[in-house]
Amino acid sequence: MNETQRKQVVDNAKYLREVRPIDPEEIHEYVEGQPHPAAVRQVLREQAAALGLIERADGRFEPASTEPVSASFDGVERLPEPIAHALEAQLVERMGPGWPDGTSGDRLRAKIRDFKRRYLRGETVTYDEVTALGYAIYHLPSYFATTQYVLAELLEDELLGGRLRVLDVGAGVGGPALAVDELLGAATLVEYHAVEPSTAAEILSGMLDETGRNFHPTIHREPIESVDLDGTFDLIVCANVFSELDDPESVLTSLLDMLADDGTVCALAPADRNTAIELRQIERAVEREAGANVYSPTVRLWPDEQPESTSWSFDRKPDLDVPAFQRRLDEGERSGDSYGANEDREPGDGEFVNVDVQYAYSLLRTDGKQAIAFRPERARVAKMAETEKHVTDRIDYVAIKLSNDLSENGNPLYLVGDGSELVDHFAVLTKESALNRDLTEAAYGDLLQFENVLVLWNDDEGAYNLVVDGETIVDRIPL
Repeated sequence: MNETQRKQVVDNAKYLREVRPIDPEEIHEYVEGQPHPAAVRQVLREQAAALGLIERADGRFEPASTEPVSASFDGVERLPEPIAHALEAQLVERMGPGWPDGTSGDRLRAKIRDFKRRYLRGETVTYDEVTALGYAIYHLPSYFATTQYVLAELLEDELLGGRLRVLDVGAGVGGPALAVDELLGAATLVEYHAVEPSTAAEILSGMLDETGRNFHPTIHREPIESVDLDGTFDLIVCANVFSELDDPESVLTSLLDMLADDGTVCALAPADRNTAIELRQIERAVEREAGANVYSPTVRLWPDEQPESTSWSFDRKPDLDVPAFQRRLDEGERSGDSYGANEDREPGDGEFVNVDVQYAYSLLRTDGKQAIAFRPERARVAKMAETEKHVTDRIDYVAIKLSNDLSENGNPLYLVGDGSELVDHFAVLTKESALNRDLTEAAYGDLLQFENVLVLWNDDEGAYNLVVDGETIVDRIPL
C-alpha cells in the first residue's frame, strides 16, 4: 500500500472513530484502488496507538476507553503456558532441542551460577546470549508474577486507564512487559517502550511476540540516559534495575519528569537486604530532592515527616508452580565438564528452580495522592519519631504493616511504620487473642491501630519492639 492509500485509511479512521466501530471491510471501499481489507487492517494496527484505537475480537476497531481499567486479579499460580512455550522455543532455536542436557545445559547452569554469585557480591553482570537465556529461565516467572502483584494494586485503586503509555527501564527478557499485557487484557490500548541496551533485548523481542493485538511495543537499545523519548508516560516501570545503574537517584529524578500528571513510577527490587534497603534510600532521596510522593507501601501518615530507619521491607506471595523449563534444566544430564559446577549439588535437587515471589517495591507519584489517605490524631496516638520518650510505657500507635512474619520459629514478628520512624519498629506478638488477631491476619500494606502496646528497646537489633500481648488491641483500619 502506497503513502497516499495509507493516509486515506488513517483519515477515514479519524472520521469514523467518532461515529461507529471501524471496519476494514468498509474502509477499503473508500481508499484509492480499493486495497484488500487485510492490508487496511494492517495499517490500522500499525497506527492504532497514534489513533487511540483498540482492535476488537471481531476485527473491528474502536476508540480505547478513557475510564479506569476493570479487570479481575486472583494472584499468580504459574507462568502462563504460551509464555513458557515461547521461551522454550527460543531455547530450542538458539541451543538445539537437547538444550537442557550435555554441553548446552552445562553452559546455562554455569551462567546461572555465575550471575547468582555476582549478584550476591554486588558485582556487575555482563550479558551475552547464554547469560540472557539463563536469566530468562531463572528469573522470568518470578518477575512476571511480581509485576502483576504490584500493578494489581494500581488496578484495584482505579489508577490504570484504558489507554496506557508505558516506559519499562531495564526491560530485561520481558517479565514486566508480559505481566502488563496479561493483566490488562485485550480491552486496553498499551503503547509500550522498553529500554534494554544489553543482549537481553534479543530475547525480549521474541517474547514480545506473545503479547496481544492491542499491545504495541518499541524496543530502545540505548541506555536510558541516551534514549530520546517524546511525551509523557502513565506508567514507568523500573524492575530490578537500580543496582545496575551508576546513579539511580539521578535516573529516577529524570524519569519523574517524563511522568504524566496522574502517572505512577513502579520501582521493584529483589527482597534481599541490600537491594531492598537501597530501594528505600532512593525513594527517600527523590522524595526530598525531586518532590515525588510515596503512594505505597511506605506511606507517610504524618505530614512533613520522612523515615530514617533501615526499613528492610518486602512482601511475600505464594510460590509459583515450577515451570517445565526450570525442571528440565535442573534435571538435565551433565556432560562431565564441570563448567563451574557445585560439587555439593546433585541433578534435580532444585538448584535451578526459582519460584519464590518475594520483592520490595515503591510506587511513586507527583500529584500528592497516597494509597492510604489517613491522618492520625496527635492527641490520640503517638508518633514513631518520638518513640524514645515512651520506652517501657504502654501507648497507642497507628502504623502500616510492612512485612510478613519475620520470625524463625519464635514469636511472630512484623516490621511496622508510620512514615516518621527514626529507627525500625517491630510488632512482636507474644500472646495472640481475638483482640489482636488482626496483626497476623492483616495483609502487607494494611493500616493498623495498636492500643495499649508495650514499647521496649531491643539493643541487639538497634530497634524498638512493640510488644503485642493479651492486654493489647490491634485493629485494621478500613479505608
